[in-house]
Amino acid sequence: MSETHSNRSPQQQWQHAVMIYAKGVNRYVETGTREGWDGLKEPFMPRTEHLLEAWQAALEQSNQEDHDPARREAFRQAWPPAHFPLSPRLDEQGQMIPALALLDDGSMLARIGAPYQAGSVVHITDGRVETLEQLEFFGVCPQRRYFAWAWADGIQVTDGWNGPQVSRLDWPNPLAGLPAGLDLEPRERPAPTALIPFPDGRRVLLVSADGIFVLQAEGATRLLRRLEDIQQDLKEGVLADDLNLSLCMEHGAISADGQWIAVGEQCGSHLVFDASLRLVAQIGPAGEYPHFACFNQRGDRLLLNACHFYHGASLGVAVADLPGLSTDFYSDDPRTPVLQDGARVYAAASRGDEFIIGDAHGYLRAFSETGEERWQHYVGSSFSAMDISPDGKTLVAATYAGIIVKIALDTKRPDWQIGTGEHHETQRWLFWKDFAKPLQW
Repeated sequence: MSETHSNRSPQQQWQHAVMIYAKGVNRYVETGTREGWDGLKEPFMPRTEHLLEAWQAALEQSNQEDHDPARREAFRQAWPPAHFPLSPRLDEQGQMIPALALLDDGSMLARIGAPYQAGSVVHITDGRVETLEQLEFFGVCPQRRYFAWAWADGIQVTDGWNGPQVSRLDWPNPLAGLPAGLDLEPRERPAPTALIPFPDGRRVLLVSADGIFVLQAEGATRLLRRLEDIQQDLKEGVLADDLNLSLCMEHGAISADGQWIAVGEQCGSHLVFDASLRLVAQIGPAGEYPHFACFNQRGDRLLLNACHFYHGASLGVAVADLPGLSTDFYSDDPRTPVLQDGARVYAAASRGDEFIIGDAHGYLRAFSETGEERWQHYVGSSFSAMDISPDGKTLVAATYAGIIVKIALDTKRPDWQIGTGEHHETQRWLFWKDFAKPLQW
């Protein structure tokens, strides 16, 4: 038996493995960035699967005790958070968290479970998770004031997360906005991929695999698939029963002032509509499939990502250039420069002059609005949702592994953290399928 296994407790083995691996990766990245990557060997990943049972028992015990912050920090020092030791459990235990919001008091809202699953909405405070009964999904407006809540009988918009109702909207008919006279089988109401109130609280952008709609009291307006594209299919001889009405990689974003709506899906270009729902821009992606859109906090810059497998590229577009903008795939138009090449983006936030994206390989990556790389921070697994505090000091992010992290930005990085920036993960929640309850790490 090796010295590691014979002389060290499971906790000591875990701590040692995580620390050594983080140190090795950080040294590897620093050296490669400074001197080039030729000839460099990636650090060896320690074997830790035999420690998972002891880790889970310790984590469960920690969650049964009082929630004193000092005790929690001591536990994190003893059992430092890491992704690689959890890998054997993730395929069975992980689950998507498609919506996440950081509230003013530091608590969080999250939707647990993929959009096509029943799922639940939870309110997360330090040491406690409360399920908001009968809620199916939620979303927050870009100015963080209005909240949209999906119920079985409709969508409610409130002024504040616990505030008064300002509007109530019906679910759209998935067949709304299609050419008249089509004889199609009825469909169930859409399951939200995203739900974004406009800054006035009167309209909501509903993104779903069954279509992207703007909802208002007068009814729903379909943005995707576009009526013109469906009519073209019919003109080319596609039968009504064979029409493709579903979307893949569907996504949408609204600017801070509510004047611009960016939407897309894997077929076609990035599309931008104005507040009157007129198409104003068609932007060719810098990858095979449009995948994600995000406006910066000021609302004057738009990030557009397209992917190919687990890689991708992101364009930056000035909002002032949107009216009438029309470019081809892989265009070298100076109005649509590539800001980041390599990442398939699943979630994003912005602060100051930088975008922070979450990629398919578990990294948060920050770069300026002109494409200057700033920092990277490793969490693990593909990201699914993200939010940032108005002051830019706290970032929360969720992954397909059923994990939510809270990160204090611009704070001294702990020894166990993989990354190039000075950021400190202060809290981690595990929403794993077989856990009796979510566990805070």
